[in-house]
Amino acid sequence: MNAFLEIVRPGALASLQDLGRPGFRRLGVPRAGALQPDWLRLANALLGNDEDTPAIEFLVGGLAVRTLDSPVQLALAGNFSAAVIGADGCRRLDSWRSVTLSPGETLRCGMLSPGRVGYLALAGISIPKQLGSASTYAPAGLGGLDGRCLSPGVRLPVGQGRAGQQMLRTLPPLDAAPIRVVPGPQEDYFTAASLACFLGEAYQISAAADRMGMRLEGPVLRHRPEKGFEITSDATVPGSIQVPGQGQPIVLLADGHTAGGYPKIATVISADLPRLAVLAPGQCIRFAAVSVADAERAARARAAALHALIAGIGPLVEVGMPDLQAIYAANLVSGVVDAREEDPVARTATPVQDSPSSRWERG
Repeated sequence: MNAFLEIVRPGALASLQDLGRPGFRRLGVPRAGALQPDWLRLANALLGNDEDTPAIEFLVGGLAVRTLDSPVQLALAGNFSAAVIGADGCRRLDSWRSVTLSPGETLRCGMLSPGRVGYLALAGISIPKQLGSASTYAPAGLGGLDGRCLSPGVRLPVGQGRAGQQMLRTLPPLDAAPIRVVPGPQEDYFTAASLACFLGEAYQISAAADRMGMRLEGPVLRHRPEKGFEITSDATVPGSIQVPGQGQPIVLLADGHTAGGYPKIATVISADLPRLAVLAPGQCIRFAAVSVADAERAARARAAALHALIAGIGPLVEVGMPDLQAIYAANLVSGVVDAREEDPVARTATPVQDSPSSRWERG
């Protein structure tokens, strides 16, 4: 029997996203999908969902959802806190955990900090796929329930909540390292000074950041006069860094267009694009150049780290309750002795000289 979860308040750009629809860029259809696919996978793992199960992705914060006549199980992934409001009052929740909402309860997600992207995974959600994916790509009206972002009053079909809640025992690290890029494919369109500036100076995420891309603010990157600042339109990918005539870089993200006519100074590697995509306006970044081989190694390392995080998911431990997993893993018994054997410590004991009874004291 299905249950329903109602959108009370969608916050900013809340939409249904899975891991996207690869294979259609040649037709002008972006992959779309989660801006931070690792967090989507973690949210689904907290519920026992398949990793590609669609979830609610929201930007900035402010998402609020309500259960109707049946319990619903959810999982929260991202850097935010939440509150569950019901007939018995309000209780606060941290993220990186699952929770079961009773009928009539409302979950309100707080503001995201640091970053701008959060996920709410839903147990048993059933959303039709288009071109192999349920991901919402609003410019073309693809995916989701009607090809649009979520709005108040929308009801999502989900499964009934079940007993047991899970938590992530090790949180995803906050990585402030430079964003790694592979130079090109049109790096020859830029002066040597601009290339050095791009890799040596800091840039700031501007307010012009959404699912399609983010504009950066910082030192101007100048094109070679003989090359100009336009090219014959060619293919772009998520992570392409275009530089239009005004000299400020634009990084394409999940919903970014499939072709463009601005020179691309570099491409963000797949291992680092998710952590760039979740940064909020005002945050600063630096770039570092790596080889394709380095990028491949980084992708494998990221996959291994995600596997370790998923392996660390365990039963939720509420405040005041013992962490059974920690107890079972600990060596609670040490220094066991056999009463039939002479105490080796006693053999090395020294007499206390200042005692009238000359008693023994262990050293």
